[in-house]
Amino acid sequence: MLRTNHKSHYQAIVVGSGATGGVAALTLAEAGVKVLVIEAGPFYSPEKAMGSEPLNTIKRITNIISGEHKVQVQHPGYWKANPELFVNEKENPYTTPLNKPFLWTQGRQVGGRSLTWGGITLRLSDNEFKASKKDGYGPEWPIRYSDLEQHYSSLERRLRIHGNKDGLDGLPDGEFIKPLPFTESEIEFSLKIDSKLGLRIIHSRGFGPHKHANSPSWPKSSSTGSTLKAALKTGNVEIISDHIVEKIVMNRSVDRAEGLIVLNKNNGSRVRFNSNLIVLCSSTIQTLKILLNSEESQSEKGFIDSSGSLGCNLMDHISTCRFFTYKNSKANTDNKNRLDNSLSGAGSFLIPFGVGNVNRSSCEYIRGYGIWGAIDRFDPPKIFKRLPNTSTGFLIGHGEVLPNKENKVTLSSDLDKWGMPIPHINFKWGKNDLSMARDIQKTINEIVDAAGGKILPLKDIYKMPFFEPIINNAFALRDAPPPPGYYIHEVGGAPMGLNAETSVVDKWNRVWGCTNLLVVDGACWPTSGWQSPTLTMMAITRRACLKAIQSQNE
Repeated sequence: MLRTNHKSHYQAIVVGSGATGGVAALTLAEAGVKVLVIEAGPFYSPEKAMGSEPLNTIKRITNIISGEHKVQVQHPGYWKANPELFVNEKENPYTTPLNKPFLWTQGRQVGGRSLTWGGITLRLSDNEFKASKKDGYGPEWPIRYSDLEQHYSSLERRLRIHGNKDGLDGLPDGEFIKPLPFTESEIEFSLKIDSKLGLRIIHSRGFGPHKHANSPSWPKSSSTGSTLKAALKTGNVEIISDHIVEKIVMNRSVDRAEGLIVLNKNNGSRVRFNSNLIVLCSSTIQTLKILLNSEESQSEKGFIDSSGSLGCNLMDHISTCRFFTYKNSKANTDNKNRLDNSLSGAGSFLIPFGVGNVNRSSCEYIRGYGIWGAIDRFDPPKIFKRLPNTSTGFLIGHGEVLPNKENKVTLSSDLDKWGMPIPHINFKWGKNDLSMARDIQKTINEIVDAAGGKILPLKDIYKMPFFEPIINNAFALRDAPPPPGYYIHEVGGAPMGLNAETSVVDKWNRVWGCTNLLVVDGACWPTSGWQSPTLTMMAITRRACLKAIQSQNE
């Protein structure tokens, strides 16, 4: 039975409470707009969300044995965070074609996946926004770097992002506080590859390690510890948790969104919430699911997708990872386990190969990639090390994936426990993607060899008896790149564009023909770029919400 909520009308509704949802809520609330944030998962306290060891490890073992976590265990972030921040896969299913796996990591709680992301914040450049002008492939963004520059800066200042001004054409500098220092091993490593290969290592840009004194607190990299927290302080934001958005309700003329049909997970009832403005921030695939279920072919009086491209051109970053051992006589072993040296978005290094940074004229592919790495930041106690007199490092490359209309999200005929259609994800790497991955692997081998390190399987570096069967089957440690979805950078499916015939939303993120419905998360991306996408998603969100406020006041 459908009913209208007792508080029947809101000035704005934000769907999702993660990185983009927090920015949307804050931007609107600071302008005096009354905002409802709808979150599909529960609201945890910091203590509950962060968990503790060894309880988190016990939960991981239990979830793996029960089958609740099969796909998400493949990502390294699963082994760092509280496993309760990853969905129960039995209750949140999706389908893929045979032999086309997609590793979909979902975070359904207030704060979303911002509670588990790596915290790297990189700007895109016009090399990415206007790439098709150079190589002739794919769509062009309807915006350029100058459209986002002020929003990047505003977010970096508010979030206090660590970084260094490096003067790279393809990786614009930002408004940073001082970078976190390299470890002694990273300093020596960088000097060696610079002198031998002419490659430059720069400080990674992003958040430092999460610190809390005597009681658990929200990570600054999470929306609950930054933007959403600030939005709630305005007094203009209300949050309802454990409510799933099913579809968008349009007016009779099908030119304006009137509200949302929302399912209450606690009792199974469906409720209608009405609003002047709806902002979709629920993560790429979840947003596509909502849009597909609300489009005219699926829903009576649904919105119209003139382009016919809704759900198509799903992208992720292709990646490949290698662990290595490294000997450095200068390493200060007393500092190895200090929190200041632990792995984080800013506590690491970056080697950018994005277009414009390094001459890769011999490449058999287009677009660019970056290599992220660290040494001496995640070593376990010596008792677990097979080579106790060495440091451990890793290099992981992540590269731009070209849009392909055959890589897409559709709605399955299968329904979930709530009677909603589940996503069907059809995605495989293309020729260009695989050529780039081979070059990344070759480059990683050259870098480690030049620095005097030794690439080894993780099982030859650490003693982990219980987890070795899992590690041995890990996609990330195989020679071939992991399947799509592994890097959790999925974007596309409802791209921005210059007209309704070729795109789903306009340059202000408004669905064509429905100006009060915004798509601001990764779903709106026409191309993927090579940089970590979260900061750009947040900048796009801020820009779109400010425009929506201006339009409603005109």
